[in-house]
Amino acid sequence: MKKVRLFQSIQWKITAIMILLLLLTVQVIGAYFAQGLETELKESFEKGINERLEVLSYNIRDAFLTDYSEDDPDRSLERDIANILALYGQSDTYTKLQVVDRQFRIVGTNNQEDMGKIVTGDSSVRPAIISGTPLRSVQRDGTTGERHLVRVYPLSNYDDEPIGAIYLEASMEGIYEQLSSINRIFLNGTLIAIIVSAIVGILVARSITKPISEMQEQAHILAEGDFSQRVNVYGTDEIGQLADTFNEMKENIKIANQTTEEERRRLSSVLSNMSDGVISTNEVGQITLMNDPATILIGQSFEQVRQKSIFDVLNLDQQTIDLVEMQDSSSITIDFSDDERFFLLKANFTAVYDESDRFSGLITVLSDVTELEKVERERREFVSNVSHELRTPLTTMRSYLEALTDGAWEDKEIAPQFLEVTQNETERMIRLVNDLLQLSKMDHKDQEIIKERVNVVPFFHHVLDRFEMNKDELIKIERSIPRESIFLWMDKDKIIQVVDNIMSNALKYSPKNDTIRFKLTKERNRIKVMIADNGPGIPREKLDKIFDRFYRADAARSRKRGGTGLGLAIAKEIITNHQGQIWAESIEGQGTKVYFSLPLVGRK
Repeated sequence: MKKVRLFQSIQWKITAIMILLLLLTVQVIGAYFAQGLETELKESFEKGINERLEVLSYNIRDAFLTDYSEDDPDRSLERDIANILALYGQSDTYTKLQVVDRQFRIVGTNNQEDMGKIVTGDSSVRPAIISGTPLRSVQRDGTTGERHLVRVYPLSNYDDEPIGAIYLEASMEGIYEQLSSINRIFLNGTLIAIIVSAIVGILVARSITKPISEMQEQAHILAEGDFSQRVNVYGTDEIGQLADTFNEMKENIKIANQTTEEERRRLSSVLSNMSDGVISTNEVGQITLMNDPATILIGQSFEQVRQKSIFDVLNLDQQTIDLVEMQDSSSITIDFSDDERFFLLKANFTAVYDESDRFSGLITVLSDVTELEKVERERREFVSNVSHELRTPLTTMRSYLEALTDGAWEDKEIAPQFLEVTQNETERMIRLVNDLLQLSKMDHKDQEIIKERVNVVPFFHHVLDRFEMNKDELIKIERSIPRESIFLWMDKDKIIQVVDNIMSNALKYSPKNDTIRFKLTKERNRIKVMIADNGPGIPREKLDKIFDRFYRADAARSRKRGGTGLGLAIAKEIITNHQGQIWAESIEGQGTKVYFSLPLVGRK
């Protein structure tokens, strides 16, 4: 989990917001308070100055209007003004206080050096005396930088004639020092408030962010798949409700995850145990999932075909088949055959759509239809062979019957021959039908095998004796059978039919006055029977096919001798039902050996 930096954390943000809000509040209040206080102090200061000026002006006006006698040297204008200033004009804030008569001469002052001087022309006293208008201004000393309130208060007699003026400069630095002191106190209070608010903000933010941090940690644990822990609930406020909701969500996710995991395991089990291959693709045909049977069928692992196009993997032509066509196709048969084997796959495609009904991929199910195709081919060949085998004798019979119908029956020499051919073809068709019925029963497991305990030594002697008694041609049967008794469980009639079918083929293809060899051998857990002739033999490429139905190594000769082409196929089915094996060895021109074996096991 990525660690959150200090200045990016919610705790810092809450603390910073609280401090900023406090600063903003303090600054607004401080600015309003300072401005109001400054105004109040200035107004109070000027009010005091104005009241003093009123008193001074009243007394000084009386002094200006008093008639002084030269006979009384103790009283004079300058002396009275000096007394008035001493009484009403003393203040630490007054930096300059002057009384000027109408001749612009200083007749009273708090600075005796200026006594009797004439005010300069650039002074504001002259305009005030002339116009009779009070003047007020705030001036800053160029040397010390102090701010002074300057008042020029004109004096007039009862006829409103100017008689002089009072010039006053009062320092305002006391006011600004008070403001500065108050601002320092306010600043110190602000700093203390910031520190307190920071501490309180941290505590409040921690109380808010602690459950959030716990939920963040639990979410990380939840993302790793651990659903065992819960978030602590510290209250019933919004954060407490959020914690409750988080715990409820975790339980729902746990249940959903368990359900999904069960479905995933079930699906994985189904895919793994399917005999068919399953391939999943995305919307562009790239492979995203494949089960084990599919890897076996296509001969490539999932790692080899991951993200590859299904067209390339299944050898489909993308120019002629697109995804839309594959969605609409019920199935496609794909030929994976090579020089060594015949291999066909059947691919069934199912389209997958998302919630907005947009195409999101394909599910392809692969089935091995090689055996089905082989069976279908064998079925077609079987039907063709049966049709051919039945058509040949029927055509012959029809020809001979038509000849007899046309009058040949009256010919005493030809009629018997035609009837004999017709009878032979009829018997041939009966044998063919009987063999087909027997094979059909074997295919459908309808033919019951009745096993009994048999001593095979006298049994095979009895079977061979029948052939020696009934053989038409001078062919000798050479026997190689042990003298000891050999017992096994088998169906005597079925094994007799196997020996009859193999011996019949040997008799058909053996030359006259030749020998057929019959050999019985007892091995470790089975008996093995060999029947060998010295006939024309079978080519090596045809040797594995002689046990197929209707297959003849020499078709013309077999039909001439009345064979149905089903004898060895029936023998193979019987031996297989006895859990045995049957096979042949042959060298072309040197005869053929047919072997079959039966197991020496108990009754089943």
